[in-house]
Amino acid sequence: MSSTRIDTATLRRLPKAVLHDHLDGGLRPATVVELAESVGHTLPTTDPGELAAWYYEAANSGDLVRYIATFEHTLAVMQNREGLLRTAEEYVLDLAADGVVYGEVRYAPELMTNGGLTLAEVVETVQEGLAAGMAKAAAAGTPVRVGTLLCGMRMFDRTRATADLAVAFRDAGVVGFDIAGAEDGFPPADHLDAFEHLRRENVPFTIHAGEAHGLPSIHQALQVCGAQRIGHGVRVTDDIPDLAAGKLGRLAAWVRDRRIALEMCPTSNLQTGAATSIAEHPITALKDLGFRVTLNTDNRLVSGTTMTREMSLLAEEAGWTVEDLRTVTVNAVKSAFLPFDERKALIEDVVLPGYAAAL
Repeated sequence: MSSTRIDTATLRRLPKAVLHDHLDGGLRPATVVELAESVGHTLPTTDPGELAAWYYEAANSGDLVRYIATFEHTLAVMQNREGLLRTAEEYVLDLAADGVVYGEVRYAPELMTNGGLTLAEVVETVQEGLAAGMAKAAAAGTPVRVGTLLCGMRMFDRTRATADLAVAFRDAGVVGFDIAGAEDGFPPADHLDAFEHLRRENVPFTIHAGEAHGLPSIHQALQVCGAQRIGHGVRVTDDIPDLAAGKLGRLAAWVRDRRIALEMCPTSNLQTGAATSIAEHPITALKDLGFRVTLNTDNRLVSGTTMTREMSLLAEEAGWTVEDLRTVTVNAVKSAFLPFDERKALIEDVVLPGYAAAL
C-alpha cells in the first residue's frame, strides 16, 4: 500500500461500507424539487443546484439543532408512497455509484406519517424501494447490500413503538435500531424501555451519542442502554486528555478494548461544531490508537458529501493512506448488523479483493 496521493478515480473504485447515513438527509436535489412540486410544498429555491448549495450553507451553522432543521424540506416530500419509493430506490443507486458495497440506512418512520401512511406502511414502502434499487444496482454490475435501521426520535415518546417495528421487520430487511434527534437534553436512558425490549428480542442497536453532548451520553448509551455501536462518538476524546500520549480514561478504554465501533462522520461534525477541521478531526488519532473507527457520510445532501469525498478529504488533509481506508472499511463490515458468516464473506470476497484490484 502506498502513502502517495490517492486520485479520485482510485477512491471511487475502492469498495466502501457506510454504517451511519440518514435516508432523509441524502435525497437528490432534483428529486426534492420534483416531489415538492407534486405535493405543493414550497422550497427555498426550485433550482436543483441552488437547492444543494442552500442545504450545504444552511447546515454550516455549527449548531446541531439548526442542522437538524434543514430536514423540513426533505421530510415534506417523503410523506406518501410515491415519495418513499423513489427516494429509497435512488438512495441505493447513489450508494452503488459511489462504490459502496454495504450500507445501513436509517430513518424515523414516525416522521413520515403525515400523508396518512401507518408506521408499518412506511417501513414496508421504504423496504420495497430499497429492494428495487438493489435489484437495479445488481443488474448494472454494481451490487450493493443495504440494511435498515429504524430510528426513534429521542425528543418524542414513540421509541418503543419504533422498537416494536424493528422486531416485526427484522426478517424483512430491518437490521437494527437507533435513536436520533437533538442530543443535548434528551439522554438515551429516557428510552430505556425500548432498549430493554430490543435486548430481550436480540435486535442490535446503535445510539447517537458523544456529538452534541459529552461522556455522560456515551456512558449511558453503553453501560445503561447496552448499545453495540456509537453514532458519532467524537467526544470520547474528552476521556483522553492527551491524544498524542494515548493515555485512556476508563470509558475510552472500554470503548477501544471491547471493539465498540464509532460511526464517525467528519464533514457533518464540522458542520455541527463537533470538530474544527478535517486535519484535526479525532477520527485520525482514534484510528492510530486502535479504536474501531468507521467512516460515514451522515447526510449526503445536507453535508454535500459522498463516501468518496470523505475518503478524499482524509487523504488530502489528514494524510490517510489506502491502507487506512481499507482498515476503516473492514472495521465497518466487522461491526455491521449482519450475521458473522455474512460479514466474513463480505470482507474476504468483496472488500479485500476490491482493494487489491483497485491498486
